[in-house]
Amino acid sequence: MSAYEEYDPDFIRTTKPNKNRKQAQPKRRRFDDEPMRRGRLTEEERERLAALRDEPVPQPLPDDADRWSTWDTGERGPRPHPRWLVTELAAVDHELGVLKTGKEADVHLLRRSIPGGNSCLLAAKRYRDGDHRMFQRDAGYLEGRRMRKSREMRAMRQRTSFGRGMIAQQWAVAEFGVLSALWAAGAPVPYPVQRVGTEVLLEFLGTPDGTAAPRLAALRPEPDELDELWSQLVEALVVLAEQGLTHGDLSAYNVLVHEGQLMLIDLPQAVDLVANPQGVTYLRRDVHNIADWFRARGADEHRTDPEELTILLATAGNLM
Repeated sequence: MSAYEEYDPDFIRTTKPNKNRKQAQPKRRRFDDEPMRRGRLTEEERERLAALRDEPVPQPLPDDADRWSTWDTGERGPRPHPRWLVTELAAVDHELGVLKTGKEADVHLLRRSIPGGNSCLLAAKRYRDGDHRMFQRDAGYLEGRRMRKSREMRAMRQRTSFGRGMIAQQWAVAEFGVLSALWAAGAPVPYPVQRVGTEVLLEFLGTPDGTAAPRLAALRPEPDELDELWSQLVEALVVLAEQGLTHGDLSAYNVLVHEGQLMLIDLPQAVDLVANPQGVTYLRRDVHNIADWFRARGADEHRTDPEELTILLATAGNLM
């Protein structure tokens, strides 16, 4: 080691002498010079840097828009997508107000449109923040739904803040999955547009001016109309049973009548008739609740016999 190297700690040796050949003059550099680079980037780091380079610069929203379309994120509804649905990524969303408030979720009216072009109305069902949610009845409904991770199941059972968030996520995932399956099977349900986190976007059932379709509970049907709605209801419940499901919370408040067509809504708690030990109990309760409403409005009691309908649906669901 030279005296210069011995007494000047700002220099380091960067090459090793080779005993088999003439020793080369060691290269030196100062620590305050540009640091030497060693090793190679991992594949994950390369992908991250590439994503940063390719990430588009956020564009300002058009006037009065609340957000860009979320069509490029989350889960999408079953194909083929309806022709009325705006799927262009250049679309924007406008918040138009609240359609319904509830303990678990609020439903907002949304207009998705291409600036100066096509538009459609959507119902945005947004499950509330886990710290404020009050799922009082979820224990029975969650039977038969199992998370893969024991930590998540434990948190859900103990109702921790994380667990309540997982329950909220599970409600949204469950409703979107059920609606997608039922739509594909031909059941009268709103088209499930997409799910992003705990927001579920649905086909808006109503008029172009944003007036929602009435709930069955708000109607006073004439006898002929009442019979027609009962027939539609039975057909709808048979489709659910054939898919191994019952609504789980069926009443005249969870049924809309849109342009003369009965439509089932609010399905996050749909019950698996086989996996849930209480499946038949929920099925029987659904049937009695809705049959009682029809009977109270003057429907034929023999035709709307809840026990006969329960047997029909249990048979359709291969439970008998």
